[in-house]
Amino acid sequence: MNGARSLLATMGANGVTTVFANPGTSEMHFVAALDDVADVRAVLCLFEGVATGAADGYARVTGRAAATLLHLGPGLANGWANLHNARRARVPLLNVIGDHATYHARYDAPLQSDIAAVAGTLDGPVFNPRRPDDVATEAARAIAGAYGPPARVATLILPADVSWGEVPTPPAEWPVAMPTRAPAPDDDLLELAATRLRTTRSAVFLGGTATTQALMGLAQRIGAASGAKVMVETFPTAMDRGAGVFQPERLIYLSEFAVAQLADLETLVLIGTNEPVGFFAYPDVPSRLVGEDCHVVALAPPGTDAEAALAALVGLLDAPVVAPARGDAPEAPSGALTAQSLAAAIAATMPDGAVLSDESNTSGIHLYGATAFAAPHRLLTLTGGSIGFGLPVAVGAAIGSGSRVIALESDGSMMYTMQALWTMAREGLDVTVVALSNRRYAILDFERQRVGATGAGDASERLLALDQPTLDLCGVARALGVPATMVTTADELVSALRRSYATDGPSFIEVPLPAAF
Repeated sequence: MNGARSLLATMGANGVTTVFANPGTSEMHFVAALDDVADVRAVLCLFEGVATGAADGYARVTGRAAATLLHLGPGLANGWANLHNARRARVPLLNVIGDHATYHARYDAPLQSDIAAVAGTLDGPVFNPRRPDDVATEAARAIAGAYGPPARVATLILPADVSWGEVPTPPAEWPVAMPTRAPAPDDDLLELAATRLRTTRSAVFLGGTATTQALMGLAQRIGAASGAKVMVETFPTAMDRGAGVFQPERLIYLSEFAVAQLADLETLVLIGTNEPVGFFAYPDVPSRLVGEDCHVVALAPPGTDAEAALAALVGLLDAPVVAPARGDAPEAPSGALTAQSLAAAIAATMPDGAVLSDESNTSGIHLYGATAFAAPHRLLTLTGGSIGFGLPVAVGAAIGSGSRVIALESDGSMMYTMQALWTMAREGLDVTVVALSNRRYAILDFERQRVGATGAGDASERLLALDQPTLDLCGVARALGVPATMVTTADELVSALRRSYATDGPSFIEVPLPAAF
């Protein structure tokens, strides 16, 4: 019994049964120990950013932690961007990083780095067992730290000699992390929120764990009883959507419009999230989106029991049950491919219970409205703004949910983590990738105008165009083992989507689109 086997046994005892891995030399004893632990599934990813994004996606759809397995500091650095998205999503994640043997560190070998310092920037706890017999205890502490509340990215650094070293006395039972209950909302804040919801122009602002069908239904009742608006953050972690589900008003991404959207509010009650701020700074646009006179009530910030907060407000307001609005999904579109027909095609064909991993960026501007009355589904969005999230998250969501996943992915962000397609093919995952191709970083065209950087010469243009050479997206997908096709009309897109849903395993549909704006 070595340290690696001890780690895997502790993971299994705590329900961490999936590990997304891109290992190296320091992790080979962990890899070998997988042969002895049948209840932990290892999934190979060809890039660390795919492994970390997949662990994020798995947690979003299951509510449970998956593990990563990364190689030393550079491996952690390669995976950091999607760990940042997971941090912003506030999901539980066990981030296992192999390290040099403890006695080797002083020689400053080429891959030596300060892993703890890099991991510490993720704002989660960092554990670094120095003896094999400490691994199980530290692993259980790390898993407990991952679940919080609030949920976090917890890192376990595993030196090679701790991994291969023998555990002198294996425990009779592997340690199990004791769950910590989320604290209830403060009674005084509940009374304040209820009073201000009744008497001022107000909104209930949802995010984090408060975007399930049940909790949004409670928020709908609060809004109906008090006259308050019910809103949701721009990029929710995992949001229930579709027919029969109450749909809050989504905060607009563009700061200028979000300021106008919130301008008349006298009270904003936060449930599951923090006060909204601008995604970026812009000349002459405030960073804080609510007005200076708006009273922000942080009733249930991340880590607080959001359900208890909403249920208490329902009671204080004596809010009756309200039926969600009814409507129809769009008809399957025909004719030209546009941002509107793309959204309609997705909404019209989406299978019941699907997961929608959305990194459509500018091409998906009509998606939220079009899918309001589509088949019930879950929406996963880019919580941390670090692109290259959509395909890896789709991998983890497919493994965690067992449902059909639709990954809407723009060509520029897709190229960050295209290796995820190989893992989809290898694992036979039911993922439909809709590759939105406008051959540009179109979002940067738009942002360039917003920040007032008006240069339009050849040098700046070359940094925004994705041509010369043109990306052969279908060719890359096929090379990574995923069947691929390009569609040129809305009719072809609808047919390709339906064919994909009826076929086991992944498929790739390239959709050439003009820039939406």
